Amino acid sequence: MSPDAISPRLGPGALILVVGPSGAGKDTLIDLARARFTGAGRVLFARRLVTRPPGAGEAHGTLSAAEFEAGCAAGRFPLWWRAHGLAYALGPEVADQIRSGGVVVANGSRATLDEARRRFARLAVVLVTAPPEVRAARLAARGREDEADIRARLMRQPELALAPDLVIENVGLPEEAGARLSAFIAAALA
Repeated sequence: MSPDAISPRLGPGALILVVGPSGAGKDTLIDLARARFTGAGRVLFARRLVTRPPGAGEAHGTLSAAEFEAGCAAGRFPLWWRAHGLAYALGPEVADQIRSGGVVVANGSRATLDEARRRFARLAVVLVTAPPEVRAARLAARGREDEADIRARLMRQPELALAPDLVIENVGLPEEAGARLSAFIAAALA
């Protein structure tokens, strides 16, 4: 990523990146928080753009590899990364929301935290975790990965470039963990 593609750092609003290992339940918690903030114009729940076909278990925007490369080259994406053989990006609406002073909540990548810190004036990191056996069951249930892919995802343990502002151990009722994420978003709005 080229840090000068978007300069100076985006603000005054905040980006809340929800990160964590595959199967921790990030999308579930984001969906619960989204329901809590429906109609709150100052909160945008970013729809990631992914070079994966639609309907793969996640509500995402789809773009081709060529569209992704062209968007990166043109500086259209305020943040982008590659993981698991796919390319991901946050769309231009994220930059617009942050410039207007709002809050954006996005499912992000732990590997992109250094870049996000360079690009956004106000960045908060929420780490969602769960024990390996819980994650394995969730990954198997979503049906996107085969057994070898699941094992590989469970083995990945990248270091966090930033200390998380909130850690959610997502093992109980999803509504309880979703309420913790919602309270964190509400505090960012205050």
